[in-house]
Amino acid sequence: MAVQLGRAEASERERRRRAPARGKAVVNWITTTDHKKIGAMYLVTSFVFFCVGGVLALLVRAELARPGTQILSNEQYNQAFTTHGGIMLLMFATPCSSASPTASCRCRSAPRTWRSRG
Repeated sequence: MAVQLGRAEASERERRRRAPARGKAVVNWITTTDHKKIGAMYLVTSFVFFCVGGVLALLVRAELARPGTQILSNEQYNQAFTTHGGIMLLMFATPCSSASPTASCRCRSAPRTWRSRG
């Protein structure tokens, strides 16, 4: 019984040793220099801002559906319209245009031994 318990404890310790530390994957992802991961982060971030800009566009369209003020005041409408434009141009279109080449291009500046084969 003691031998089996010792083996179970040893295997548990081995499992804990092999398991990555909490937060290590997030830190590795954020501090990466791999161009494919950076391109993926660009795409995810631009998609999040696309959703935020889309919500603002829905608010603007809902306000314009009928004459008068329904949802937003005049000042809020102007803010939503301006913020929507800024988000879609600067936070969605710009990162999307640089994410595709970043994610798909091979790294040409690295020595031949660092590049992936293929």
